[in-house]
Amino acid sequence: MNNQLLDIRNLSVRFDTDEGAFNAVDDISLHIDRGESVGLVGESGCGKSVTALAITRLIPSPPGHIESGQVIFEEHDLLRLKPSALRNIRGASISMIFQEPHSALSPLHRIGRQMIEAIRFHREMSKTAAWEYARDWLSKVGIADAEERMYAYPFQLSGGMQQRIMIAMALMLSPALVIADEPTTALDVTTQAQIFSLIRDMKENDASLLLITHDMGVVWEMCDRVVVMYASRIVEYGALNDIFVNPVHPYTIGLLKAIPTLAVGGKGRLAAIPGQVPSPLAYPKGCNFQDRCEHVSDRCLQDNPALFEINTGHAAACVLADKGDITPAG
Repeated sequence: MNNQLLDIRNLSVRFDTDEGAFNAVDDISLHIDRGESVGLVGESGCGKSVTALAITRLIPSPPGHIESGQVIFEEHDLLRLKPSALRNIRGASISMIFQEPHSALSPLHRIGRQMIEAIRFHREMSKTAAWEYARDWLSKVGIADAEERMYAYPFQLSGGMQQRIMIAMALMLSPALVIADEPTTALDVTTQAQIFSLIRDMKENDASLLLITHDMGVVWEMCDRVVVMYASRIVEYGALNDIFVNPVHPYTIGLLKAIPTLAVGGKGRLAAIPGQVPSPLAYPKGCNFQDRCEHVSDRCLQDNPALFEINTGHAAACVLADKGDITPAG
């Protein structure tokens, strides 16, 4: 049996705007195995959320459209499924925790109605049973007075409470794949721990997770493999230890050096990567990371390198990767 649950092949997503056209995602490929957690990391503007939206064809059109590629989920190409077949997969087999819950919840309907509609669309369940099931899930994600909250409209709830409701809706149908885009935004540390505990429990049922985040500490706690994106492209991927112990791409190294530590005697300022992610309307010729990289050479100004395999399951897109000239972060 094929162990791959999701296989993204050469995916490109293009946006046509008044300022010009650009690829927010440029020819990326990645896979997720059954029961595996993959962290997709990088700064804002690197294409992580667009990748997530493309998986279930939620790219707003216009201005965006999926230009090319395949998204194979359980042997079906999601990019070529009929809308009716795709609706049966969304929410049940693949669920998504959006970064901005206020835009994902309907402002016109009570929380209970929205949850019950999702449950009954995918499960044969009476309204009473669905109500009780939804209420119990609100309690699981740490919402007090769950029965009362079922009658509330989203605008009557805080952003953190809306986020917890989105998490409950994403997990309550036991999906095979959960796509979590910064799932604990606006939540306090205690609730974050509770949510990640729920996601771990979900994994015990052989579910898979695509975790989109910029928090490398969360990646270390939650993920089996890591995919690093920068300026619309994947620049490194590997098993957890490959990335944290032996990072190769200068961008990955920069992300790891920027992790705060509580080491006794630590001094100096927090390390930071100079500059910022370039505008997708003005990517430079050559490597997109060139103006922020301390290893830049003339070749970097000309070539946008493909991924070079360092060892099995570990690859980096850098002209120095095949020479071993980059010193890993220590």
